[in-house]
Amino acid sequence: MPAKLKEVRTRIQSVHSTQQITKAMKMVSASKLRKAQDAIIHMRPYASKLSAMLSDIAAGAPSDTELKLAESREPKNVIIVAISSDKGLCGGYNANIIKQVNLLMKERYAPQYKNGRVKLLPIGRKAHDFYRKRNTPMIEDYRQTLMKLDFDGARRIADYLMKQFLAKKTDLVEVVYSQFKNAATQVFQVEQFLPVQPPQKSEVAEMRADFIFEPSQTQIIEQLVPRILRTQMYRYLLDANASEHGARMTAMDKATENANELLKELRLTYNRARQAAITTELIEIVSGANALEG
Repeated sequence: MPAKLKEVRTRIQSVHSTQQITKAMKMVSASKLRKAQDAIIHMRPYASKLSAMLSDIAAGAPSDTELKLAESREPKNVIIVAISSDKGLCGGYNANIIKQVNLLMKERYAPQYKNGRVKLLPIGRKAHDFYRKRNTPMIEDYRQTLMKLDFDGARRIADYLMKQFLAKKTDLVEVVYSQFKNAATQVFQVEQFLPVQPPQKSEVAEMRADFIFEPSQTQIIEQLVPRILRTQMYRYLLDANASEHGARMTAMDKATENANELLKELRLTYNRARQAAITTELIEIVSGANALEG
């Protein structure tokens, strides 16, 4: 019985130590989440207004205006941008990103994938490590972008993708990321980054406006589109960053609660074992005393 008591006591100490770690990680994630949430909330109105401005101008563009980044081609070569995290312990966050990427590669773009015409651009160590073990063709230059999350990093990724598209080395770029809703809710999205999608016909009538362009409408659109795409990529990264911290905070909160439940059970087991050991000792003492009297 003493051996069992020692084993349970060791388990209680181990679970308690783990609980202290999960509590600390929850507090750190909560602190980072506040900053990340503020960043994406402040970014969204700017990104939305910039996209609306492009749609408004493009809706009234002359028919001979050519948007090279909006050229629709048969998707023979595809790049998938997968925005995962650098660290784990964030619940099913990375598993859901990988699941969405797998669906794209093996279902939507299965013919291209079989012919080796699908490349992955991983952002975050988890997606990179997962697909490196499976020998998936990858563009590895940008996988550490999240280590220093800023607009410059997003600009480099967007510029690379635009160059690949204009050089016709890729025909389609999809982005897999997690859209932040709140600490407990992330929506895993797949969005087309290139080619730029024109406004819907139902929106065109509402968007038409009378603009005076200087120097010209074509030049303004050509300069505006890359800026919007860079901003869009930065929004993806900010959304993913906030989602990661929210997922980790939620996961650590649940882990702390589970540790509490486990501690209750272990302490109950310990008290029962201790009571049984005391009862056994008392029985042995009484039996010994009776034997001496006899």
